[in-house]
Amino acid sequence: MMKNHEFLSRSAKQYLLHGHRSHMKKKRGWRTRLFVKRVSKCVMRSVCFYMVFTVVNAVAAGALPVEEVAPGVFVHQGVHEEGLTSENIGAIANVGFIIGEKCVAVIDSGGSFAEGRLLREAIKKRTEAPICYVINTHGHPDHVYGNAAFTVDKPHFVGHRNLATSMTARHPYYFKYLERTLGLEHARESALVPPDVMVKSSQTIDLGKRKLTLRAWPTSHTDNDLTVFDQKSGTLWLGDLLFRERVPVVDGKLSGWLATMKGLGRIAAKRVVPGHGTVSSTWPAAMAPQGRYLRTLQVEVRAAVRAGHSIQQAVGEVGASERGQWQLFEAFHPRNVTVAFTEAEWEN
Repeated sequence: MMKNHEFLSRSAKQYLLHGHRSHMKKKRGWRTRLFVKRVSKCVMRSVCFYMVFTVVNAVAAGALPVEEVAPGVFVHQGVHEEGLTSENIGAIANVGFIIGEKCVAVIDSGGSFAEGRLLREAIKKRTEAPICYVINTHGHPDHVYGNAAFTVDKPHFVGHRNLATSMTARHPYYFKYLERTLGLEHARESALVPPDVMVKSSQTIDLGKRKLTLRAWPTSHTDNDLTVFDQKSGTLWLGDLLFRERVPVVDGKLSGWLATMKGLGRIAAKRVVPGHGTVSSTWPAAMAPQGRYLRTLQVEVRAAVRAGHSIQQAVGEVGASERGQWQLFEAFHPRNVTVAFTEAEWEN
């Protein structure tokens, strides 16, 4: 989940680079109080303890911990952290795999070669079937930089028709990001592996008596979002078209994402795997909090633009009702407002 500067106005770019920093200084006392409150809540529930140590335990065990959410469908839930670090090895997004009678499909490979290698070991512990597909739901680094760990299996790498272009264009920036956050050695291991199979609209692949329907969506969270529907179990992998618990991140087109959500809601899924957050068997109800947040963002940003407010004013005003409802709100909400503000300016 990275911010997108490609279509931002000059004022929006300046705010992202400089304005947010000064804004956060003003909010630091409030953020500290919120942090203490959330940590206390987490300690009471013993959830944060598990999330913090799960990656460390994975490294010690030699395999990524996964949960079988349906027969042959395995998911590792990423930690709710702002970005990639040497401690979390990039494991901040949900990743997993589906086992068929003939072969295995990986759904997102993780944020680094190290995480991809642990995911590969988790697969090898559960089946001797070969890995024939690595499917990327979109091009953000926490979902694709584990690809290199699977090249030894010689699978097809699959993605949205726009994925290869996006990965190639952003790689110089992402490599520096990986080098800064994971270290040079991990960054070099986490080589760019773009798709060799690109989904233009819809495509079906067969893992052996197990068919997966892949669908490419218009610009939403990004311009390269892909979903994977396992027909056998009724499991829908949404990538970052669905965020749960942590605040959604807009890196594509807000109005497009809201339109896409209507189409997603018509899919008769028994369970959904979001890009971030817990797996849910209540669909499409699981999408309701995200829908509320994105609609609030759109309505209030449009009102701010009509009123002639600046981006800085909008960041301080928009979405106040959502504060406290999402993890990592202060880290990503100001960026969402900035992207939505630029989109609204173009609408006018």
